[in-house]
Amino acid sequence: MVILVVATTADPASIGPASAFLAMPGWTPGPFIDEKIASYANGETRLLKHERSIVAEDDLDRRWQEATGESVSEVIFLSRHTAVSNRPALTVHPIGVPHLRIGDTPPQGGRPAWAAPPNPRVGPWFRLLRKIAIDQCLVPEFEVTLEATHHGPVVSTPTMFLEIGSTEEYWGRQDAAQAIALGLGLDGGNGVGKWDRNSYNKVLLAIGGGHYVPRHMDIIQSLSFTDSSVLLASGNNSRKEGVWVGHLLSGYSLPMEEPAQRKAGDQDKGIGGTWRQSIKVSLEATKSAFPGGVILAHLDQK
Repeated sequence: MVILVVATTADPASIGPASAFLAMPGWTPGPFIDEKIASYANGETRLLKHERSIVAEDDLDRRWQEATGESVSEVIFLSRHTAVSNRPALTVHPIGVPHLRIGDTPPQGGRPAWAAPPNPRVGPWFRLLRKIAIDQCLVPEFEVTLEATHHGPVVSTPTMFLEIGSTEEYWGRQDAAQAIALGLGLDGGNGVGKWDRNSYNKVLLAIGGGHYVPRHMDIIQSLSFTDSSVLLASGNNSRKEGVWVGHLLSGYSLPMEEPAQRKAGDQDKGIGGTWRQSIKVSLEATKSAFPGGVILAHLDQK
């Protein structure tokens, strides 16, 4: 099983962290997958560089396995972040557009009514990234934050995006790129976020709130969903790593329709819209990423 780290040469906030990864020892040229995709290998990690938009190359996990015979355990995309505020930021998020109706055209890749399994590293990497940013004096200049589940590309294995934002001035910052690159353990550390299906850990499925999920993030930063009765029953008294993070559904991913907006002939008298579909798709994707985990919904009712 290998980890795919994916970058695009079209994006300075993508190629910067990729270069920081490749500056670590142990890299060799990787297997061939496509004439327009370069690959590099380091232990169980494979770094891919292509020339297209980061959301345009679908099914890289499947294509890699078909080309090389190596199964993919997770995918990590490196990308720029944009925001109306233009505030400098380091962000982490799962991907998917589970709220879109079949037949809709996703504006930034993906497939309607789809969400990739969230990478178990999302929560641990976010907490590590925040610590690194503080230690390297990137905070308070940079905000370190989670983002809600959004956009593509289509993949089938646990996936997350790591992003540098929010303007051209910051996309190429090497100190930000270096901070992004320190979570896998290629610098001699152990890396973070390896899921243990026998750990009885609990996983947060966030529902509601804004794009930067502030109320959910408060839980993810400050609490551990440790259940002492489960720990005693399992004989596991080890200290927990913190909250594990599944999909993060903001309010815009939970579209609701008043009965007056429903289509003629629809017999369902409840609230319409694709909010049920969005929650169901995201729950199933989260369960697939955390086998053996206990999924807990956390609601922001604002």
